[in-house]
Amino acid sequence: MQILTVRLKTLLMAGAIAFVTAAALLCAHFSGAVEVYSSAARSLPIYNVSREDNKIAISFDCAWGVEHTDKILENLAAGKVRATFFTVEFWAKEHADYLKKIADAGHEIGTHSATHSYMSRLSESEIRAELTSSSEAITAVTGKSVELFRPPFGDYDDLLIDTANAMGLYPIQWDVDSLDWKDLSASDIAERVVSRVKSGSIILCHNNGLYTADALPIIIDTLHAKGFEFVPIGELIYRENYTIDSAGMQRPNASV
Repeated sequence: MQILTVRLKTLLMAGAIAFVTAAALLCAHFSGAVEVYSSAARSLPIYNVSREDNKIAISFDCAWGVEHTDKILENLAAGKVRATFFTVEFWAKEHADYLKKIADAGHEIGTHSATHSYMSRLSESEIRAELTSSSEAITAVTGKSVELFRPPFGDYDDLLIDTANAMGLYPIQWDVDSLDWKDLSASDIAERVVSRVKSGSIILCHNNGLYTADALPIIIDTLHAKGFEFVPIGELIYRENYTIDSAGMQRPNASV
């Protein structure tokens, strides 16, 4: 009987140790899972901004040609709209006269990289070189520092976004795509934009879209009539105390 009691106590002790060990392993497992989940969150550019004042921004990527740029500038001026232009370094150097004309008209200039490559394929040092040289090329012409960056092709990864942020550049995407690069008609471009814009939207266009300039008066007049106000992206975004949600919307942090 005594032997049976000892064996029973031994079994109970072993069971207790096994339970404690399993519980510890389980806690460690879930602790690791939480850590992995947190680190898996992506670094995102700003697609749009949480605003309730109906401010929006229209932007133009400049990488090829200038044939339609004068008309774009004329229509922006007629609509009293200040926009944001993202220029590639080789475009900025080849068309320095247009870059200066854009800046002198009161528009904002951001970098669109040096070589218009898929930057998610680059190393950190290569990314820094692209962003540094392209920003310097813009500043050399405009005399103004560069604060915004749009990745070519809308292509990015965590390294690109984190590196741009570390260099003091705000990575900018868009939530309204005009698809003007597909040579849609002016009315089709305008319909796409007008039907998708909301407060805080960032509109993507190109300076050399075939019918972009023709679409601008429709876009500007219609959105003005709806109560929207165009501002450069640098005046749309928040500069501090913000978060970017999983959809890429920049939101101000709640006041304490």
